[in-house]
Amino acid sequence: MSVSVTLPALGESVTEGTVTRWLKAEGERVEADEPLLEVSTDKVDTEIPAPASGILASIKVAEDETVEVGAELAIIDDGSGAPAAAPAPAAEAAPAPAAEAPAPQAPQAAPSTEVQEPAPAPTAEAAAGGGSAEGTDVVLPALGESVTEGTVTRWLKSVGETVEADEPLLEVSTDKVDTEIPAPASGVLLEIVVGEDETAEVGAKLAVIGAAGAAPAAAPAQDAPAPAQAAPAPAPAAPAAAPAPAAPAPAPAPVAPAAPAAAPAQAAPAAPSIAPAVVTPVPSTPAPAAAPAEDGAYVTPLVRKLATENGVDLATVKGSGVGGRIRKQDVLAAAEAKKAAAPAPAAAPAAAAAKAPALEASPLRGQTVKMTRMRKVIGDNMMKALHGQAQLTSVVEVDITKLMQLRARAKDAFAAREGVKLSPMPFFVKAAAQALKAHPVINARINEDEGTITYFDSENIGIAVDSEKGLMTPVIKGAGDLNIAGISKKTAELAGAVRAGKITPDDLAGATFTISNTGSRGALFDTVIVPPNQVAILGIGATVKRPAVIETAEGTVIGIRDMTYLSLSYDHRLVDGADAARYLTAVKAILEAGEFEVDLGL
Repeated sequence: MSVSVTLPALGESVTEGTVTRWLKAEGERVEADEPLLEVSTDKVDTEIPAPASGILASIKVAEDETVEVGAELAIIDDGSGAPAAAPAPAAEAAPAPAAEAPAPQAPQAAPSTEVQEPAPAPTAEAAAGGGSAEGTDVVLPALGESVTEGTVTRWLKSVGETVEADEPLLEVSTDKVDTEIPAPASGVLLEIVVGEDETAEVGAKLAVIGAAGAAPAAAPAQDAPAPAQAAPAPAPAAPAAAPAPAAPAPAPAPVAPAAPAAAPAQAAPAAPSIAPAVVTPVPSTPAPAAAPAEDGAYVTPLVRKLATENGVDLATVKGSGVGGRIRKQDVLAAAEAKKAAAPAPAAAPAAAAAKAPALEASPLRGQTVKMTRMRKVIGDNMMKALHGQAQLTSVVEVDITKLMQLRARAKDAFAAREGVKLSPMPFFVKAAAQALKAHPVINARINEDEGTITYFDSENIGIAVDSEKGLMTPVIKGAGDLNIAGISKKTAELAGAVRAGKITPDDLAGATFTISNTGSRGALFDTVIVPPNQVAILGIGATVKRPAVIETAEGTVIGIRDMTYLSLSYDHRLVDGADAARYLTAVKAILEAGEFEVDLGL
């Protein structure tokens, strides 16, 4: 039997995906739910799991090829005839061995008792996506303002397993974001209503958690492969009656191989002598399946690869993800800690390092690598903006000495009161938003198809954030109505979500104006590119101390001041040079006045 692997729906607005890497090669063995390939969509990379166990017979879509949602990616074949056929007719396969068992295995009534007819029933219902189990419903929660549905990518628990409240239960993928859904209550997973790769609307029932009783239900669904492989075993079992109880056991009771933990527990009270027969075949069949797991925790191939490249032992890494799962950021942090610990014994080079930081050669030197999907999207957007707009840049110099002194006075109390650090960035955002209210031509959009101009009545400011995947611009909605504390909290929240890979589509949409802090990396100023559907972007340069001419009551003097450059790139089709200069002058005046005492509680 063959099972088709198709590209699932990855979000409401996602219609296609690009295969970036196959994790298995043709002819390799794959297990159900094991990561099979990596697919990239706009802004997000995700893994597609195998829908069934078997042999990867054919790969239909090569790496770097783009296909639409629903397109066939590969074919998984049963190979020997059993593994692939099991997942679909699981409900039919279970009763068959039970009916045949009494004839060849008359003396072993205990194994057939262990099968327990009620157990396969919930599994069949779960496989069909239905059922009538009673208990606590697990529903798909609201995952964003514009998200109306989600696709179940992986169940972290099987029917019959015990779950704890708030424990990760399943993974759901929406447009551009993957997330984990926790269990709403403690109990036993009685029923799975929405299977993997199926899409459900927000509020739809995904599963049912209830009291114990259906715990072994998941076992029969995964056991169909075992009877076929164990079928030849009865022949050698006949000559050696003493050591052979293990071989006859799988034939009448296919439950044993797929549920090594639950089966012995049930066998013990029924007939203690059956325990060896159940345990003996377990090591032979499930051993390959146990290998990919690490101490029972799921670790993605990307994390494993990253750990191998950096020489990080995953057993020593503490996961920061939900349920303690190890994320890419955890591995990178462990690698940095390892590097920092290595040169510690050498105290002598410390003085030299203070004068000139040592630069290590990048491993990318001399290599030709594939361009990531994110890099392509950024490139396309930048080229679209440059080709569709008449862009140029104006620059002003700003003395922010008073602002920096004000920040130094307030930062400790501010951090204690608000729970976030007080960086200079919120002051620039506040000044930019205030000036936008007086200069609406900067906070506008050209509607080319209609030949109209929209002047926005709110200041939704995008903040350019540098991340491992590339530049992202989460949006502070209604920035003009926020104080310094509100802007600080929102900036920290959005930047943290970007770097942790938890940013949502809603957070990235709706910007009317953008700010890019290129000075955070030491640049004096930059000619930043105006994003599509906007007419201006503000660039903030590095703040440096240098001598400047100061007008005082006593006369003109020279003093050491905190100086920075502000650059405004704009679309000359709507914004004239005089408009840009007036806006920059307004922002400069707000920053140099430094009248933020009320916001800071001073």
